[in-house]
Amino acid sequence: MDLTEDELIAAIGRVLSGAGPEVLVGPGDDAAVVRGGSGELVLTTDAMVEGVHFLPDRTTPRDLGYKAIAVNVSDIAAMAGSPRFALCALTLTDAIDASWVIELAGGMRECCDEFAVSLVGGNLSRGEELAIVVTVTGEVGPGRAVRRNGARPGDRVVVTGSLGGSAAGLRVSSQRSWSDDERDALRRLMRPVPRVGEASILSAHGATAMMDVSDGLAIDLSRLCRASGVGARVELAHVPVHPASTVHEALGGGEDYELLATLPSSDAVARASKDVQERLGVSLSDIGAIIEGVSAESTAESAAESAGGLVAVDAEGTERPLAIEGWDHFR
Repeated sequence: MDLTEDELIAAIGRVLSGAGPEVLVGPGDDAAVVRGGSGELVLTTDAMVEGVHFLPDRTTPRDLGYKAIAVNVSDIAAMAGSPRFALCALTLTDAIDASWVIELAGGMRECCDEFAVSLVGGNLSRGEELAIVVTVTGEVGPGRAVRRNGARPGDRVVVTGSLGGSAAGLRVSSQRSWSDDERDALRRLMRPVPRVGEASILSAHGATAMMDVSDGLAIDLSRLCRASGVGARVELAHVPVHPASTVHEALGGGEDYELLATLPSSDAVARASKDVQERLGVSLSDIGAIIEGVSAESTAESAAESAGGLVAVDAEGTERPLAIEGWDHFR
């Protein structure tokens, strides 16, 4: 592939026909938003492919089923929506038996029950590679979806929880024994927690932009900034690094599924942080500020060349461009 993932998405978008008036948010955000009935529907889909998204010898089918639902629920949460229904298309290899599929379904059921989602159908097929494709729909109040494109200079940049845990979990997954922190990192890799309640709180406190951290903080922040036509100044000492992880993994490891959001003021951050901690027991970290930056019309390539307008500040106050690292399917 001669394009990055972002460049390929942009190219596909140019081929597709223009969206009709019922489409409120099209390609390029965490999920699509369309008019439906008396409200607005949030739509997302994601694939998990053997050897790309998971290694069969390092995960159980039950954990895999849970994660397949969870990563889609996370996209709904990133739009400040409430998940409702799911569909699943399975491509099974000859090596998969019925008991494995039942365990997979059990994991899906666990996640669906936890987030009040109904798995209402799907498709079964046979193929050369195991693949799990899940679609989740949700609801959001009219005009209440929080997109990536609303950040403005002066906003504060926040993230929920800690980062790098999933990458650390993958790194230690081949070990035979683990510390308590490493076990928690493995749990974050196998069973990420969608931040549905946290998203609702951030929205209520005036979040101007939001997305989930699926590919890594640096690359996902660059996408939020590009969509908003801004840059960001990230204080590295304030990035919440999982205790089993490294700063490098926290910035570029991916699959954390924490929320990355912008809030209009430090006061808004303080209020949101208090609510998230008291109501859900989850931390909210202020990691920097939105600054003037690249235009929303910049191409993915030009944004990457300019570091996307992202600046990293170390503990001594030294500034440097923040390297845009993270997961890209085609790099």
